[in-house]
Amino acid sequence: MPTACPGWLAGKPIPSTRGVSFQARDGEQLHALLTTPPGRAQERLPMVVVAHGGPYEVFDHWAYDAEAALLASQGFAVLRVNFRGSGGYGRAFVEKGYREWGRAMQDDLSDATRWAIDQGHADPAKVCLYGASYGGYAALMGAIREPALYRCVAGYAAPYDLAKMYKWGSIRRSDLGMKYLERVLGTDKPELAARSPAQQAAIKVPVLLGHGKLDARVDVQHSRALAKAMRKAGTPVDVVEYQNEGHGLAIDAHREDFYARLLAFLKDNTR
Repeated sequence: MPTACPGWLAGKPIPSTRGVSFQARDGEQLHALLTTPPGRAQERLPMVVVAHGGPYEVFDHWAYDAEAALLASQGFAVLRVNFRGSGGYGRAFVEKGYREWGRAMQDDLSDATRWAIDQGHADPAKVCLYGASYGGYAALMGAIREPALYRCVAGYAAPYDLAKMYKWGSIRRSDLGMKYLERVLGTDKPELAARSPAQQAAIKVPVLLGHGKLDARVDVQHSRALAKAMRKAGTPVDVVEYQNEGHGLAIDAHREDFYARLLAFLKDNTR
């Protein structure tokens, strides 16, 4: 069924969105939203798997999503996954995501991707992973854990070194924030390093990174450190930083620039 959308879009072709469900590898029931481009065959499409930010208690829902609509308008199927830790499915489901950055939460995205391929929705040679904030972290971890599954990955305003979340950004600035990090990330340094893209930078697929220079939630140093590590490892990376932007894109010109870069990046890597 068509997704609800703003009135000013009336009469324009709107991509359809439907809810889907499937089982993760451990039997957990998962849900996602599949958006497909209007006026095109609905099989074996180039696909962008989108991981939402948060990650906890946030979830993708049925309301019109401008980002999904933009990607679909350019011919991509879009799969937005409510991996474990997402809201809307009860407290137990949220807590199943605790300390699962780069592990079960990541597996959920990989399982969703394989489900879409197995169902014939996605061309297995044309799938990319993208997200902002936690979603950007998950995109980079997808490239590390599943280099054969994704053709490219892109992240915006994301943390790429989990240990540095105890030193950079706004969460760690209160006792409550530090307790939160301990609860959802853990404190074991070797384990945090093993789940951090910046510590495993020999990434084998094309990478696009974006970040606002004034990001207080996730310091721009995360993107800079990852890019530096990737270049040291001999891995190419495209990086764009925006003046006067925080944890998101508030300025129209910057939003247009980033999405133009993102679309070109996705198209170049899914030809």
